[in-house]
Amino acid sequence: MRQSNPPLEEKEDHEGDNPGLANVIERNIRTIIRLRLKAGRERRLQDRIAGAITLFSGRMAFVYAHIVWFGFWILLNSGRVSVQPFDPFPYGLLTMVVSLEAIFLSTFVLITQNRLSEEAERHADLDLHVGLLTEHEVTRVLQMLDAIQEKMGIENDADSDLADLEMETKPEDVLAEIERLQRRALGRKKPASQG
Repeated sequence: MRQSNPPLEEKEDHEGDNPGLANVIERNIRTIIRLRLKAGRERRLQDRIAGAITLFSGRMAFVYAHIVWFGFWILLNSGRVSVQPFDPFPYGLLTMVVSLEAIFLSTFVLITQNRLSEEAERHADLDLHVGLLTEHEVTRVLQMLDAIQEKMGIENDADSDLADLEMETKPEDVLAEIERLQRRALGRKKPASQG
């Protein structure tokens, strides 16, 4: 059976691929990028606006613009130029405008953080799913290897952790144990910090 040639567009897309990376890694990188671009396109207009404002306000250009703006405002209202001051010292109008700007900027940052938190939660869910799937597959492989070893008459090492590794891991059991141990550790620290 003869393999068909990939389309020219796909060839160009793979032209600069790193030959040191396995094809599966290249494919995974492309999938991640494609999913991020898709998520970006699916964002609502207000989320895009909030993200753009947050992105701009987190750059030094934002700081420089404010330095120029405040300097110009103070100069105009100092009485040193031939303009009648419209907001004399202590610059009440400037204070009000800056306060309003801070309210809106903090809201935009919170909107962006909420979106990023939702994305992080989806990624964590995916990581958990992949981790559980991997754990299940590895457990199954160990069980199969144990069965092969038994059929071949090879004895297990007495000190082997194989029996523990062959047990299926349940996420709810792991979370419960983490919580139990954290409560115990916090319980031990309390008397030391109080005394």
